[in-house]
Amino acid sequence: MTTFLIIIIALALIFDFINGFHDAANSIATIVSTKVLTPFQAVIWAAFFNFVAFFIFSDHAVANTVAKTVHQDVVNGSQGLIIILSGLIAAIFWNLLTWWYGLPSSSSHTLIGGFAGAAIAAAGFGSIDGAMIMKTVIFIVLAPLIGMVISIFITLVTIQKNFWLKIGIIVAVVASCVLFIPFKKDFEKWALLGLGVIFVASYFYNYLRGENAYRTSNMYKKLQLVSSAVFSIGHGGADAQKVMGIITAALIAGGNIQEFSQMPAWVPLACYAAIGIGTMSGGWKIVKTMGTKITKVTPLEGVCAETAGAITLFTAANLGAPVSTTHTITGAIIGVGATKRLSAVRWGVTVNLIWAWILTIPVSGALAAGVYYILHNVLHF
Repeated sequence: MTTFLIIIIALALIFDFINGFHDAANSIATIVSTKVLTPFQAVIWAAFFNFVAFFIFSDHAVANTVAKTVHQDVVNGSQGLIIILSGLIAAIFWNLLTWWYGLPSSSSHTLIGGFAGAAIAAAGFGSIDGAMIMKTVIFIVLAPLIGMVISIFITLVTIQKNFWLKIGIIVAVVASCVLFIPFKKDFEKWALLGLGVIFVASYFYNYLRGENAYRTSNMYKKLQLVSSAVFSIGHGGADAQKVMGIITAALIAGGNIQEFSQMPAWVPLACYAAIGIGTMSGGWKIVKTMGTKITKVTPLEGVCAETAGAITLFTAANLGAPVSTTHTITGAIIGVGATKRLSAVRWGVTVNLIWAWILTIPVSGALAAGVYYILHNVLHF
């Protein structure tokens, strides 16, 4: 393995680490803002379940999508390594800049934008796979909308005062999903069923004890530990795979492997470990934006937002779509806020977030193109 390739792999894992602390807010913002866990407890909790995703997301469909963003003939050889290096440098810069200003931009889209931008600078627009890029762009819009719609539905069901109607809706929805959705992995079916059982059992226990505000609040605080864990698994599975795709593309460019299916076992292990350690480092500026500035979140709403976000992430992973956990959980938080009243959502903050989302891919692409020009034409790499 050449020194150049080792540098790229090291930078990719550094990006994965930055991704972890940049996106720690996605996993812990609601659970910290509701005071269910302290910030330190929350990052340990999220980091652990980030790594648990290593044992669950075994098909690496999202990593495959990212690796194929740029046509393989373009990333072969030394030019391919320069393209990947340029994309990583641009992605790291944009991630650190948005972290500094507390903007929850998408690390996933930063990486894809940088990779594509450097490839365009090297070989023109024909170098990128339009279908792969379009899938990413479509989910920039769909991910927050899906998260928002699911969170609105879950919140409306959860606040339903008729106990038996609430239980009936949950049982009907979970049963329909388990029976009629063609899950790729049995784990996902059983996980959804298990999540439904936990919610129903918790509601029954609270109902039989005699519902009151104090007991109900405590129930949702405990349930938020479950929803946060599930969302953190989805976060780890969704985001670590992007870096796996980039490292695999670099290994192909360096001639170490011939195709994506030959990805070495150490790649996913290193990526999941890096994102978990990064999450433990936290990203407190973004936690504040996500957990308090969009809307005030209660434990009940935290459960609804995290559950909706987790369902969206697991669904997208099945489709091999590189969605943003940032966009997903933001849409879910907006959804729970909107169920109270539209004015409960601070739309001025939301508009700023949307601008950060829109700008991420083109800006990181332009930065990567500039880095490629400097490396290739000025420094003669």
